[in-house]
Amino acid sequence: MNGGASRGGGRAPGRPVGEITRGTTGHNRLRRADRWTAAVYRPLLVSAERPLVVDLGYGASHVTTTELFIRLRRVRPDVEVVGIEIDRARVAAARPYERPGLSFALGGFELPVDRPPLIVRAFNVLRQYGEGQAWEAWDLLRSRLAPGGAIIEGTCSEIGHRAAWVALDARGPRTVTLSARLTGFERPSDLAERLPKTLIHRNVPGERVHGFLRDFDHAWALAAPYGAYGLRQRWMAAVAHLARSWPVALTPPLGGRRRWRLGEVTLPWAALAPDSRPSA
Repeated sequence: MNGGASRGGGRAPGRPVGEITRGTTGHNRLRRADRWTAAVYRPLLVSAERPLVVDLGYGASHVTTTELFIRLRRVRPDVEVVGIEIDRARVAAARPYERPGLSFALGGFELPVDRPPLIVRAFNVLRQYGEGQAWEAWDLLRSRLAPGGAIIEGTCSEIGHRAAWVALDARGPRTVTLSARLTGFERPSDLAERLPKTLIHRNVPGERVHGFLRDFDHAWALAAPYGAYGLRQRWMAAVAHLARSWPVALTPPLGGRRRWRLGEVTLPWAALAPDSRPSA
């Protein structure tokens, strides 16, 4: 599935908002984002009444939605997860895998669920859209959230070894996270190809995200001696160096050594945000 508010104009009432994507998916492709979501939003999940989570645009297989359901149930045993797809055939193929608390529905960015979701995960659904359209999709999703709710929107590589995502709430984007399997890149700026749509075209001189990736590569080079102790130690040393000049999250649940050792780094959205929002 692919979607954006700007593509919903002119549709018949009740018709899903969005366009069909290739549907590429696979086991554990979104494990990095799931692990982060379960850690960061644990208090939200635990304290909410009847928490509902939406996996938007799960693709040709139910598998990543089912994995999200299993992982979040470890945090909140009664959480409900709904996978939403705009392709009727994909919904039909997923429905045999439903179980109590896990279901699949036809829909798009309008989120056709029975109550506002606490969390929406939308991965690899905006890459074919323009930057302005991605912002409009964010606006539409934010308008559907439950009070205090969150959106995790991002992209990842085919097997999930490189990923980046933005966390949003009703006010707008709040944080940006880069996550990588440490054997899966030569330098941190290799993750630029997985930046969310609102940032990927901003990786040019003069933009904040470009400066960040440049400095991250420099910190990675300076941390090369730590490679003798393993890539995990090198990554943590590079992130610690980077934190001297960038507002890297330093404490749980967003930051600190426990998260860094997983190949993650999180910053406030404002640190990387473009100066202006383009029109759709």
